[in-house]
Amino acid sequence: MRGRPRPVVLAGPSGTGKTTLSRRLVEESSRYVVSVSATTRPPRAGERDGVDYHFVDRARFEAMIAAGEFVEWARVHDRLYGTPRAELDAVARRGEHVVLDIDVQGAHQIRGSVPDALLIFVLPPNVDIMMARLRGRATEAPAEIARRLRSALSELEELPDFDHVVVNDELDRCVNEIREIVEEGPGSGAGRHRAEVEAYRAEIEHLLDRDYREYVSRQEIP
Repeated sequence: MRGRPRPVVLAGPSGTGKTTLSRRLVEESSRYVVSVSATTRPPRAGERDGVDYHFVDRARFEAMIAAGEFVEWARVHDRLYGTPRAELDAVARRGEHVVLDIDVQGAHQIRGSVPDALLIFVLPPNVDIMMARLRGRATEAPAEIARRLRSALSELEELPDFDHVVVNDELDRCVNEIREIVEEGPGSGAGRHRAEVEAYRAEIEHLLDRDYREYVSRQEIP
């Protein structure tokens, strides 16, 4: 199993740096390629269709679901995201590792449809840095940040189902750790990070109560 080409799934809450990690893996080794997901969300500034995402409308996305064209898909913050099966098939034929930067829901589906996929949960070094990344996008309104924080709480509950856990505290170190997990074998399991996860959870709950209470209340109304 060590070093054998297979999907490498990087998942975790928004703001943990999954996209940066996946891009660095690809930049530093020709054995890694990024899977280009399909989404119904509009492009952000600088994003290109077919490079960052396949941007499609909802009708096209739903047709792809019906045709079985996704190995995973999910509804995230009222948008649809999915990984086309053709992406994984093409990479496997070339003998490369496909890196998937997806959410926790999608990771579970990947485990069901591609059993040998390697699931890696990415944690931020602390909640302050995660929040700085979210706010730094300048595209996230307070209501959206509140929604992402609530999602982070539920996503942290799923951590024990992942094969490995990494903390994205320093980019080069974290990239090397992921590469070692893929090429050499076992990394750190969920148990090692139990105290950090509990601290993240408590801090996120505090932030929601202190800064986003009004938005949480609105989102809880049916």
